[in-house]
This record gives sequence, C-alpha cells and structure tokens, in this order.
Amino acid sequence: MADPRGFLEVERIEPPERDPRTRTKDHHEIFLTLKAEQLRDQGRRCMDCGVPFCHNGCPLGNLIPEWNDLVRRDEWELALERLHETNNFPEFTGLICPAPCEAACVLAINDDPVMIKQLEWGIIQRGFREGWVRPKTPIGRSPWSVGVVGSGPAGLAAAEELNVLGHRVVVYERDEGPGGLIRLGVPDFKLEKWIIDRRVALLEEAGIEFVYGCDVGGTLSVDELRARHDAVVLATGSRIERGIDLPGHDLPGIHTAMSYLVQRNRDVARIAQPTITAAGKHVVVIGGGDTAADCVASAHREGARSVTQLDIYPPPAGKKYRELAQWPDFPKRMWSTYALDEGGTRRSSFNATAFTGDGHVAALIGDHVSDPPDFTPTGETLELPADLVLIAIGFTGPERELPEALGVTGIARGIETTDYATNVDGVFAAGDARRGQSLIVTAIAEGRGCSRAVQRYLSAS
Repeated sequence: MADPRGFLEVERIEPPERDPRTRTKDHHEIFLTLKAEQLRDQGRRCMDCGVPFCHNGCPLGNLIPEWNDLVRRDEWELALERLHETNNFPEFTGLICPAPCEAACVLAINDDPVMIKQLEWGIIQRGFREGWVRPKTPIGRSPWSVGVVGSGPAGLAAAEELNVLGHRVVVYERDEGPGGLIRLGVPDFKLEKWIIDRRVALLEEAGIEFVYGCDVGGTLSVDELRARHDAVVLATGSRIERGIDLPGHDLPGIHTAMSYLVQRNRDVARIAQPTITAAGKHVVVIGGGDTAADCVASAHREGARSVTQLDIYPPPAGKKYRELAQWPDFPKRMWSTYALDEGGTRRSSFNATAFTGDGHVAALIGDHVSDPPDFTPTGETLELPADLVLIAIGFTGPERELPEALGVTGIARGIETTDYATNVDGVFAAGDARRGQSLIVTAIAEGRGCSRAVQRYLSAS
C-alpha cells in the first residue's frame, strides 16, 4: 500500500468552489483547485488496492492509483505522464466528468472515496502551468489520410491518436469552433472555452487540420469527403433531443434545453444575440440531470424572476456515496446541487401533465407521484407559473442525414458498428454517434478505441 495509514488519518475535503452568492454575477469558472499540499494529503487516502475497481469504473481505464501516489510523493511531472497515457484531455474530464471512478473506489464501501477528479484537475493544471504539456507530434507521416467529422471529445481523441500514428488528419466541424457540445452545450461557468482552445492549439501544432463552419453533406459533399480521405470517422454526437408530448407542448415559450444553452453560450462568447431568454421570467426546467442543472444556473445568471426544477424521481437518500447506493453500483446523486446552491427550488417526485397559456405558455400543471417504478399520482396537483419552460430529458440519437448520405444503415439510438466500423467500407463511428448519449469520459475512450480500429483497417489495406 502506498501509505498504509493515509485513508485512516486523512479525511476527504469538499472540492473548492467560488461563493454561490457572488458567482452568478459573471460566467467565469465556478470550480477552484486545491493547494498542492492539500492534494498531496488527499493522494495519501488512495489505498493502491490489489484490485483497483476505479480502473473498471473509469471508461478510460485511467491509472488512478499510480498518479494518486505520484502526487503524494510530489512527483507531479511523472503523474502527468501517467495521466496522459490513458486520457487525452484530463482538463475536460477534471472539470465536467461525473467521476464514476469515485463511485467505484473501494473506500466508498464505508467511507468517502478518494477525490480522484480533483487530483486529476490539479495534475493537469500544474502541467500547463509548468509547461509540461506539449503537442504529440508523429515521428513520420504515413501515406494515408483520415477525415474526422465532429470535433467533440470523441472526434478530438480519435484525431490526436491517428495523428500520432502518422496519418494526415482533418477535422470537420459545422459550428464556429471546436468542442461540440462541450463548447456549445456546457456553460462557461463549468468549462471556460479558452480551455478547449488551449488544447486544440496543441493539436494544430502537432499537425492536425481543423475546418470550421463546414457542413459535411451540405457545403462539403459526401463524395468529396470520401475522395479526400482513405477513412472517415463519424463523431457527430447524439444531438436529437427528446421532446415531451403533453397538452399545450406546442405553445411558444417551451424549448429544448440545448436550444437555450447553445444560444446562451453564443451570447456569452458575443457571437450571436439570443432569441430565448430567461431574464425577468418564471422559468421551469423539466429534468433531473446535469443539463437541467446547467439550465437552472444559466437562468440565474440571466436574472430570472424565479427558477423551478422538476424531477419525476424522488430526491437521493443523502449526500455521501455510501448513503446513495450499495457499492459498487453508481449512486443516484443530485446533479443540480451546484445550481440550487445559487438559488431556485427543486420539486422531486413531480410529473408534468400539461401546459396552459393564451398564445404563450403561462403555467405548468403537474402531479406529485409515488416512487419508481410506478410513479402513481398521489392526488396532489400543482400549477406553477411558467413564462419559459426548458425540456432537459435527454437525447434520442444522432442526426441521420449525413450517415444515410454515406450509405450507413442500422441507425437507432446510435450507429450500428462492428469494432467501430459501419456497414460502409472505410467509414467508422465513435462516441455518442455510435452508442448514444453518454459521458465525456466515455466519448474520449470511444475516440481512442475507434482510432485503433481505423489503424487496423489502414494497415490491412
């Protein structure tokens, strides 16, 4: 064991955040970094388990016990090397990954888990500060070219891995900048966009070409795409949002979460003026996940008159991991905590049943319900004022136009593949486009896995 008494002598501390009473006045990062000596202490808590379940909990298989102990020993540069061996973008996951590794930590059986996510964030922050993070340039170039469609975490990871192997890689992005939904869907106060740009600058320095504002299948035909490249990776994400079919759902003022968040991010970046605004309105957000919380927090920053979040599920049983689930099951946590710390209310065990209004949504009607799986109405009906309703209940799958134009079949929640390969020769899929909506850490793992499949295909050809 790295430190046989660390987990007995050191308690987990809460990751630092900016004061909720003041941070709603701007859009800057709300998460802070612990001091080096605090991170070293937290690294002591890692037991270096004989069977490290955190590896299994992390889709990337991060070498967590290794870099935990390296932080404890104050060997930060080596910790960064271990971190980058499995994770292309720890600055993204260190901020917005829900940390399934912590739920899998053996300490979570009867104690608070090791604060793996905060250690990861501290390592990569130190790495950039010290100048240790450098572009991964290939030692030579192969004769092959790969086109990656989509610059989200899966596309970026696939592009970097293929470029390191020496292939000429071009990333096509239809939006105005790189990142996919981590640029346009995740608010700046959770991930400032200069963090994405800093990493992409390294990818460009390593030789990857980025083309923005390029609608593949539109401004760039699929025939031209295939003619340019020996292989194509579809990493377009899962962008079709799930709607809500209730009486009055077509009233003006009811929008999907991403319609709102994308406009907010472009407004904060001073790219475009929003047509959807929460300023001065009674806002109701339907959904209990991270995206719903981001809507709540964004509405606070716009100066909403009131913000209410609705979740059909009951509230979690507590805050500590051991109170929320039997290890090693992933705990149901209240993702909206950070947003509710800033204001607003949350109604759990509440099911929306209808929207009302005269030419524009004015109220939402719903019932309190019993616990799952029945969700039986309890007889208590409530009407909430609602000038703006945001639907944040997930995604149904990838957009179909591009894969179908390429001849890809088997598209449901994701694109059907065999070892990342679609039914079309030379066309691969990765990330949410392949498996449906998932975590950022899963997307990076998908991009890395897809790059290996593309390499096998090109080598065989």
